[in-house]
Amino acid sequence: RQQYVGKLKFASLEASQGSKKLVVATEKNVVAALNSRSGEILWRHVDKGTPEGAIDAMLIHGQDAITVSNAGRILRSWETNIGGLNWEMSLDTGSFQVASLVGLQDVVKYVAVLKKAAISLHYLSNGHQKWVEHLPGSESTQYQLLYSHGTGVIHVLGIVPQSHLNVLTFSVEDGEITKQISVAAPWLKSLNGVCSVVGEAVLVCVDVDTHSLYVCSLETEQEMKQILLQSLDLEFADGFQPRILATQPNVISASRTQFFLQLSPSHFSLLQYKHGLLSHLRDFQQAALVSFATTGEKTVAAVLTCRSELKPGSSDGLHAGSTLEDSRKQESLTCSNQTYNINLYLVETGQRLLDTTITFNLEQSGAKPQQLYIQVFLKKDDSVGYRALVQTEDHMLMFLQQPGKVVWSREESLAEVVSLEMVDLPLTGAQAELEGEFGKKADGLLGMFLKRLSSQLILLQAWTAHLWKMFYDARKPRSQIKNEINIDNLARDEFNLQKMMVMVTASGKLFGIESSSGTILWKQYLRNVKLGSSFKLMVQRTTAHFPHPPQCTLLVKDKETKMSFLYVFNPIFGKRSQVAPPVLKRPILQTLLLPIMDQDYAKVLLLIDDEYKVTAFPATKNVLRQLEEIAHSIFFYLVDAEQGKLSGFRLKKDLTTEESWEVIIPTEVQRIVTVKGKRSNEHVHSQGRVMGDRSVLYKSLNPNLLAVVTESTDTHHERTFIGIYLIDGVTGRIIHSSVQKKAKGPVHIVHSENWVVYQYWNTKARRNEFTVLELYEGTEQYNATAFSSLDRPILPQVLQQSYIFPSAISAMEATITERGITSRHLLIGLPSGAILSLPKALLDPRRPEIPTEQSREENLIPYSPDVQIHAERFINYNQTISRMRGIYTAPSGLESTCLVVAYGLDIYQTRVYPSKQFDVLKDDYDYVLISSVLFGLVFATMITKRLAQVKLLNRAWR
Repeated sequence: RQQYVGKLKFASLEASQGSKKLVVATEKNVVAALNSRSGEILWRHVDKGTPEGAIDAMLIHGQDAITVSNAGRILRSWETNIGGLNWEMSLDTGSFQVASLVGLQDVVKYVAVLKKAAISLHYLSNGHQKWVEHLPGSESTQYQLLYSHGTGVIHVLGIVPQSHLNVLTFSVEDGEITKQISVAAPWLKSLNGVCSVVGEAVLVCVDVDTHSLYVCSLETEQEMKQILLQSLDLEFADGFQPRILATQPNVISASRTQFFLQLSPSHFSLLQYKHGLLSHLRDFQQAALVSFATTGEKTVAAVLTCRSELKPGSSDGLHAGSTLEDSRKQESLTCSNQTYNINLYLVETGQRLLDTTITFNLEQSGAKPQQLYIQVFLKKDDSVGYRALVQTEDHMLMFLQQPGKVVWSREESLAEVVSLEMVDLPLTGAQAELEGEFGKKADGLLGMFLKRLSSQLILLQAWTAHLWKMFYDARKPRSQIKNEINIDNLARDEFNLQKMMVMVTASGKLFGIESSSGTILWKQYLRNVKLGSSFKLMVQRTTAHFPHPPQCTLLVKDKETKMSFLYVFNPIFGKRSQVAPPVLKRPILQTLLLPIMDQDYAKVLLLIDDEYKVTAFPATKNVLRQLEEIAHSIFFYLVDAEQGKLSGFRLKKDLTTEESWEVIIPTEVQRIVTVKGKRSNEHVHSQGRVMGDRSVLYKSLNPNLLAVVTESTDTHHERTFIGIYLIDGVTGRIIHSSVQKKAKGPVHIVHSENWVVYQYWNTKARRNEFTVLELYEGTEQYNATAFSSLDRPILPQVLQQSYIFPSAISAMEATITERGITSRHLLIGLPSGAILSLPKALLDPRRPEIPTEQSREENLIPYSPDVQIHAERFINYNQTISRMRGIYTAPSGLESTCLVVAYGLDIYQTRVYPSKQFDVLKDDYDYVLISSVLFGLVFATMITKRLAQVKLLNRAWR
């Protein structure tokens, strides 16, 4: 199991050299502490995955972390050493704006929370509310900023857009408004990012239209003072919204008088406003990110720059926001050699500190840095030392120390796996030699003999190397023996239990992970993937076709433009394939992986666009000829959930399509939720079930069957329903339809062999239920040799039964094995993070209420409406998976074994044995006894043979 926290939203690095933890809050609604020496998770709290659990702010004071979540409704305090909850408070509803710690005479005692219409002050020790005050004129005024610096007052800044600023001053003791001023600012639209407080409560705002800064003291002045930037020889980049970044190292003392002004995506200026004068300290022309950090009395500015020149590039995947973190984002710049420097500068003078450069390289991933956090500490000689935490746009975290050593890195994009496939590992050189020996026609007898000799020599060489390694490792202590898996020594094991897991994440990053150890062997970042894109991963060629490399194709579809592109790569090494995929000029609606192959053993991929035109990949002459031959048997379906339409098409010989059927589901009554077909790699071992009277009940095995789930649009608990339709994908014939009244989703469904299992919420009985459907042809088969959807005059018999399940469900999948002999189990992911392995026999619609002789003969369990959750059926024991989103199953080389990967916030891989390990010798198998018996029998045979010969000889002499 591997655990993740997700993309960082807030992070706090302790400012001491010996500190061991970083406290983070993430976009996945997780609060966690990471070990700063190894990157491991020390503790983690996962909130709800919905917007209710979203963390809006995080403040750190000493050993406490204060978080505001659920749009400002919940205030929590965490103990950062062990992750315990100190206290939790519910706040009044209202649009959350900002939270801040408030100090009084050198002690931080309170936390202030600013909402749209009110401000409240809470004690830091227990969370109790000291006072809450309504903000005057909150209907027209947008209150967005909060500032205090230990003087016993809190300044709240509100804005009436393009009119004026309201500055309210509250007393910390009783919440009384001691001062209220209005400052004219007709050019100001918002405060976030545009304004900041520096020095002794001086508000500095930037205006792009007049190319100037506006300054106003919150305590003494009542009007804005304009300072033109031309006087400092600074100017803004066209079309860029400039931002101000200030710092307040301690809430009981004033902010620093120095601040950063961002003039363009890669241009920052360090300015100082002191005693009414604005001075320019230093210019940073090629800066990607900037950050302030303080240790003791020293405040430094960290600047991340590109070693070569920054070039304007695409701003894919980045969206301009207006928070402080966003203001540090590099918006549309590419660093040509992917090498970056971080330098420290003293804020008072803008002077660069010597020996503080960290150099690091992002060439492997090709992603740009997105956030920078600095941990500064004073060394024994009073010089400044620091470590840096960099987050890149592909959600990778790197913790760096001088002069550029990567202490650790974490791949946080794996918290959002969206697609997954398992690929067999390649053969070793020796195995490949043997394959080659039998797989090709050699030149005559001599050639074959020489090939045999060479392959035997290679095998001998591999065997001696293995023996030498065993002998060498035997002399070492066990702790020093490293069984490191890297891309060079990857090889298929005897039973094909180790596989390559190819994972696609929501950020557009691809990973190759070795399944038995979880080692990331390769990673690839697709830069042009936008946020919210959908992915489909297909294996076109496996490792079985040596010497052709395996090939995977990823279809990426943009959420907004609906345009798609194909990315073809080798799943074992992660390298981009030499094969050029077709350029897709129209949005793709459906993809089909056909069983036909080109001359290089790559399966043919059909892509259907929104004009119902078909593109084949690869599109060689051989493929097109094969397509023409089998075009009459290629059908596909399209689903338009918005219009409630399912339509079937067939392929013509000239690779055009024509509609063959259409099913309309009225959208005003119900909407299509899921359409689920069967897995193409599924094998069915037995065609029927032997009943108690020795007759056979034949399964209805229609490979073209689709299970369509619909939900009612009416959400009233008395009128909600769930509909299920079993539709033949070739003819459009509705084979079965049923409605579950007073039921609602989310619906989880598994469709396999001749059965469908789906789970829903029963609103009347207020419980989770399973319904199972099984399809049978009867005691006689209509056509035992071939199946055709076009020739099925008799509808199958449908058996249906429901069961009560005591828990909600996060994910559901069925086990799969190579030959389909092993009995099937349902793998059910529970919200608690456990995976339950439930035998399919428990969800059998033929379970009798009153057992008979025949049902006992058939081993049918008597019907009981409850399905119990037994803890011994959990396949992941205490290795829980937070916020599980999916379960993937794959067959192994052993018929008894199925490989399982569960993914969500964590990734977990294991093996399951639904029918126990019937094809493997047990661990307690008595080899000594069996061997001694065998040797005894051989010895006895030899003696009896000799005695028989002597007997025969004696008889012959008589």
